[in-house]
Amino acid sequence: MRTLKILPVALTLVLGAIPLPAAGQQQITLAQVVDKIVAQEQAEVQSLRQYSPIVETYIQILRPTKAGGAVPNGDKYFLGRAELAKGVELEPLIRGTRTKHNLFGGLGSIFSMEFLPRGFLQMIYLDTNGFDRQHYNFKYVGREFLGDIRCLVFDVDPSSKPDKGRFVGRIWVEDQDYHIVRFNGGYSGRSQTSFYFSFDSWRTNAGKNEWLPAFIYSEEVDSQAVATFKAQTRLWSYAPDYAREEQELSKVLVETPMAVKDQSEIANDYSPIQAKRAWSRQAEDNVATKMEQLGLMAPYGDVDKVLETVVNNLEVTNNLDIQPAVRCRVLMTSTLESFTMGHTIVLSRGLVDVLPDEASLAAILAHELGHVVLGHRMGTQFAFFNRLRFEEKETFRHFGFTRTPEEEQAATQQGIELLKKSPYKDQPGNAPLFLEALKNRSKEIPNLVSPHLGSRVAAGWTTGSAEPSAEKPSGNVIAALPLGGRIKVEPWNNQLQMLKSKPAGGVAKDEKMAFEVTPFFVYLTRQGNNSGKEVPSAVSVKSDPDTSIPDTKP
Repeated sequence: MRTLKILPVALTLVLGAIPLPAAGQQQITLAQVVDKIVAQEQAEVQSLRQYSPIVETYIQILRPTKAGGAVPNGDKYFLGRAELAKGVELEPLIRGTRTKHNLFGGLGSIFSMEFLPRGFLQMIYLDTNGFDRQHYNFKYVGREFLGDIRCLVFDVDPSSKPDKGRFVGRIWVEDQDYHIVRFNGGYSGRSQTSFYFSFDSWRTNAGKNEWLPAFIYSEEVDSQAVATFKAQTRLWSYAPDYAREEQELSKVLVETPMAVKDQSEIANDYSPIQAKRAWSRQAEDNVATKMEQLGLMAPYGDVDKVLETVVNNLEVTNNLDIQPAVRCRVLMTSTLESFTMGHTIVLSRGLVDVLPDEASLAAILAHELGHVVLGHRMGTQFAFFNRLRFEEKETFRHFGFTRTPEEEQAATQQGIELLKKSPYKDQPGNAPLFLEALKNRSKEIPNLVSPHLGSRVAAGWTTGSAEPSAEKPSGNVIAALPLGGRIKVEPWNNQLQMLKSKPAGGVAKDEKMAFEVTPFFVYLTRQGNNSGKEVPSAVSVKSDPDTSIPDTKP
């Protein structure tokens, strides 16, 4: 383990010990660096007031096992809109939830207290009441790379021990403009009525010298060092219209002096059947556009194309010619759900995250394609634009795409038939194991498997020839991935990307973590620097081999 050399307080840091903000500057003191960090953090807090991102917190309550470790034994869920101009105020988007009292409910015999969603949102800030050198001690630790971002690392502690609610832990500061991009620790002090959890908070770059809170992982452990709960908080939809506006502004309109030719004689008017299809399509488009504007649906992108490729494989091998064409979209939420809006198949981000392979994805998509083939349509009332005029908090009251049990059963049978003729018939993969694991785990994670808009994922069906094997699966078989296992979210504009992580090698039993909450390790980049690079799923950490830094309060 590397040790740091203790030097006098007054010693300045030579060029190379800490990166300099401007060319030609010869030296910078530790006190000056800390002052820049403090000033940038204060500006960050003020800048965040202009935003109202969506906030999703998912908590899994855990119980210890005889073999050691812990498994889910209950869960809590919150989805809302943050009003950062008002501090840590939240407006719930799910009916019947509250934000200031017992939204998450108690922990039974584990704790006598309740989860408050505002408490998890508070973890986007270090300290809004005086993060400065008067209230904190700063101890330089070294330098690390978080992805592509070189960071200065400091341990920080309150100057006055009795101060309640002060941050205690470690901060990572990018070395160009001194933004804090990660902080790991907790808030000091507790009482009979309040309790602070340990957390790891990450910010991602949105361009324009902005780093926005995006991911927070928190957990609590008991006296035997066994976790009693784990939680993920995600923030997104800071500027959902940005990408659309940028695209519109970049369009090139060509004006021509040539007269416009009347095409009425060769125009192809819509037949009644075509008009009906177009009307239904307009309803689908209106709903998708509305949900995208609200930040609940991701913009069309690479992940949708992956899903559509699998759907196309199912259609081609079954000689299906479906008009209008079947499309796929992704819901931004972590809850596991899938549904159809006419000829648009929607899967939640959380569902795509936990699917272990393409065959499992095909099984889910085949079920939804079954609805399309059987003509299970959505209502066309949303083709009228006035039906889309409602407050955001009423979204889940206006939209709903659940099917009757009879329709679900028919789609299941149709999906099985589609799979029997598909490229996946001889490559069942882990689809049966996934569905079986989902069925077995559902009682412990009821909020995760409870959909907002559609029906529950049909876990009680098999995939035709892909019957579960009577033999016990091999040790490396993974029935389902943990949350966040497939998709990376860009919080600024809600764009989604498939993770391209390196193989994990042998997987131990306690590393399988089906449907479980896991920590975040984000590969940080600056916008525009690495648009063509693959996105690893873990942080790349590099430390300077030898750096002599004052180990004291500035």
